[in-house]
Amino acid sequence: MPAGKITAMIGRIWHGWTAPGNADRYETLLREEIFPGIEAKGVAGYRGIELLRRPAGDEVEFVTIMWFDSWEAVREFAGPDYATAYVPPKAREVLARFDAESQHYEVREQRRRP
Repeated sequence: MPAGKITAMIGRIWHGWTAPGNADRYETLLREEIFPGIEAKGVAGYRGIELLRRPAGDEVEFVTIMWFDSWEAVREFAGPDYATAYVPPKAREVLARFDAESQHYEVREQRRRP
């Protein structure tokens, strides 16, 4: 995308933390069940998800960034109370704590190198 060109895009950001002993288990759950389940919903305007991971003291922090074309697509995914985090029961079993709400940002600029 050329610098400065803005297209409608919403980033949905969420954080979760787990004990180091549960980190690989949680990442596998995300990759093999949760992310495919999100994709299977077939939400029009859902463009993908990114997973970030880092050690954070006595915990491991995970960040997910979901990408949507519009606020309508976010609401189609999450419902009318779209800020409420989507944390399936299996994820709650291995997470020590997590954001109760996701944060949403409008993308104002993107610059990526080829």
